[in-house]
Amino acid sequence: GDIVLVRPGEKIPVDGEVISGSSTIDESMITGESIPITKQPGDEVIGATINKTGSFQFQATRVGKDTALAQIVKLVQEAQGSKAPIQKLADQVTGWFVPAVIAIAITTFILWFNFMGNLTLATITTVSVLIIACPCALGLATPTSVTVGLGKGAEHGILIKGAESLELAHQIQTIVLDKTGTITQGKPGVTDFVTVQGTANHNEINLLRLAAAIENRSEHPLAEAIVQYAESQGVEKPLPEPERFEAIAGSGVQGVVSDQLIQIGTQRWMDEFHIETLPLHGQKVAWEDAGKTAVFIAVNGKLEGLIGIADRVKPSSEAAVKTLQRMGLEVVMLTGDNQRTAEAIAQQVGINRVLAEVRPDQKAAVIQSLQTGKNSLIQNPKSKIQNRIVAMVGDGINDAPALAQADVGLAIGTGTDVAIAASDITLISGDLQGIITAIRLSRATMGNIRQNLFFAFAYNVAGIPLAAGILFPLFGWLLNPIIAGAAMAFSSVSVVANALRLRQFQLQSNRF
Repeated sequence: GDIVLVRPGEKIPVDGEVISGSSTIDESMITGESIPITKQPGDEVIGATINKTGSFQFQATRVGKDTALAQIVKLVQEAQGSKAPIQKLADQVTGWFVPAVIAIAITTFILWFNFMGNLTLATITTVSVLIIACPCALGLATPTSVTVGLGKGAEHGILIKGAESLELAHQIQTIVLDKTGTITQGKPGVTDFVTVQGTANHNEINLLRLAAAIENRSEHPLAEAIVQYAESQGVEKPLPEPERFEAIAGSGVQGVVSDQLIQIGTQRWMDEFHIETLPLHGQKVAWEDAGKTAVFIAVNGKLEGLIGIADRVKPSSEAAVKTLQRMGLEVVMLTGDNQRTAEAIAQQVGINRVLAEVRPDQKAAVIQSLQTGKNSLIQNPKSKIQNRIVAMVGDGINDAPALAQADVGLAIGTGTDVAIAASDITLISGDLQGIITAIRLSRATMGNIRQNLFFAFAYNVAGIPLAAGILFPLFGWLLNPIIAGAAMAFSSVSVVANALRLRQFQLQSNRF
């Protein structure tokens, strides 16, 4: 019930309801909505989100463990606690190896002493068996490769928390990508700009200069995007100073520049001033169908232009998605954003399956249903595969439960601390190409481990019978204990040397 004052740039401390003032709130880390949301009296605000522009007061409604953020943290803890460890074959075999070797050595001594009556022969073969048997090779096979693999990943900006994550990554079948901040850049930018031909200010640079002069006085994220776009298009500074300026929450901004009334805002706001928007209405509808925000520009009560603003796709996203699909992985988009915007972004990058408007508390359940194939939220009649290995890639607080629930959670390094803490792998650069690199590294590491285990098993399977004197009855040949010792040392060296080959692995070309 406490009343809290929030100033521009501050984080909202708890959940509540606005009682006075207005502002725009960046809720992307919680809801996945890429465009900041206008809040007015009566609207709910969420703790941990960021106040962008105005000051307002709100009444706290949920605090402590009842806040949306606390519920997300609880989901993360529950998901992390449910993960089962991988049972490693090498560890199991090594546990039985020493008792088995001792048993073989005793059996060897008994057989040679009983059948040949030769204590020297029995002693030599027994000692050779004990010397040549090398649990070290088996013990080194996995951790050496994993250690080199983890180091190789770090060199390429991929921080892997443990061997389990590195091992599981090569088995991934489904990659789930968050939209905002993962596929996209996470902040609005101007994507399109058109003017009405035949008007007084139809010159693009001139109109952009007027628009930027007004928006330069606003703190709204869309205003910042327009000013940055104007600068990128060659609008020179300093911008003219508005004689008057007014911001109308949820509608737009207006002011006077060079004796001209400039109005920038929504169609609804333009309609209030009886400004005819029909010349650009078709363009506005097309942009909104593509998931963009359309902003009209009017000068002296007459429509002059239209700006399209959206959260732009990262340059590497489309290529990364196509590469993942070529690798045989199913790529899914999971977002809290609206269906239309999500599908527009998915179409740009080539993702066919979109799960939109998913609340943070539902994301972990969606991942679980993708893993098992059983959930009404994501029914997919074409998919009958169950028990899939699922990876989740995200950057926001709202992604943390899903990152923890996934078999492999990959966090964008530019994301929130909560997401990074809940993940298994962190991609420092924020580039989706890091997913491909991580999977290739895992595949190369697991291939290297298999080679090491093969060498270690083959060495022991071949070496122990030779040391036990299996060739003595046929050829009268016994393995010298000195040679057995050298062979044992060589087996460990060969395993380590093979693991070090990973340092030469080219992750981009996927070859040594």
